[in-house]
Amino acid sequence: MPEAYIIDAVRTPTGRKKGTLSGMHPADLGAVALQAIVERTGIDAGQVDDVVFGVLEAIGPNAGNLARTAWLAASLPQDVPAVAVDRQCGSAQQAIHFAAMGVMSGLQDLVIAGGVQNMNAIPILASMQAGTHFGFDDPFSGSAGFTRRYGKEEVSQYRSAEMIAEKWDLSREEMERFALASHQRAAAAIAEGRFTDQIVPVGDFDTDETVRADTTLEKMASLKTLTEGGRIHAGISSQNADAAAALLLASEAAVKAHGLTPRARIHYLAVRGDDPVWMLTAPIPATRYALEKSGLSVDDIDLFECNEAFASVPMAWMKELGIPHEKVNVNGGAIALGHPLGATGARLMTTLLAELERTGGRYGLQTMCEGGGLANVTIVERLG
Repeated sequence: MPEAYIIDAVRTPTGRKKGTLSGMHPADLGAVALQAIVERTGIDAGQVDDVVFGVLEAIGPNAGNLARTAWLAASLPQDVPAVAVDRQCGSAQQAIHFAAMGVMSGLQDLVIAGGVQNMNAIPILASMQAGTHFGFDDPFSGSAGFTRRYGKEEVSQYRSAEMIAEKWDLSREEMERFALASHQRAAAAIAEGRFTDQIVPVGDFDTDETVRADTTLEKMASLKTLTEGGRIHAGISSQNADAAAALLLASEAAVKAHGLTPRARIHYLAVRGDDPVWMLTAPIPATRYALEKSGLSVDDIDLFECNEAFASVPMAWMKELGIPHEKVNVNGGAIALGHPLGATGARLMTTLLAELERTGGRYGLQTMCEGGGLANVTIVERLG
């Protein structure tokens, strides 16, 4: 099977709620990452076969195929196509998968993948809330088939996070220590300049503004839980955020023809499902599946990125699979760096590639929970 190579990856800094990027049109935010990946790789943009970009909540400025709008907003060739992808929180990671599949099929040579989300402009669940105008309470309860199969239980990421914490016996205090580590690791990464080369500034804005370097366990202990008697609260949850990220994937023929230098190759791709009511547990079976199919073990993987939708998600995943925290989200995760829904999968991969290069690691594995009880897994091998 033909190889798919990652040539480069870039991301914007992450803007916090009501922060620097809050007033920026999502197409213009996505355009920043798209322009940067074209300029950094030096490719002829007209030779790109497709642009695959993740985005959720396709209403308002996100509607009408935002991937295409962002490409055009970047003043890039209008004969190059683009498509928006929605696999919930894993949308940008799935965009990378689709791009790699196009290259590995032999049908495409240069594909740009990534994602964008301005959660200040269009918040999470906005499209579901818009559905109430047409008489729908949520995407599930009106379906006779879904109700027959799963009943009328609440389908909610917040409920799932609580259920996971209870099932895997994760105390509030343990999750707060995990969240504190996320902020401390991210603050250290910023202080040491680990993100500098992967970030393209948006005007004068060049540093992630979501990290709370001064947070403490005492401050987290004072936060109110989302449900009375529960364990999950805002401090151990991912932050709403604004960002964009983009990667260039290329075939071996394109690498030679365009004089490109790959940073990594796609080693294995997988996506699996789990119970949609539990929703956030799928990284566990998906990671098991990917490791088995790829012939690798946990010990073979040098670095992991598991999205911190809630602290309970990666903590249960680590506990179930025997993965040490020392190898997971070493520069912080979404609790500190934010979770710009449609962009996070590409942001994680951008950070993972840079850290593999910094530490000299060979294999990196990325996974994340997704609405509907899904999870993507991407294994990459560093080159050079």
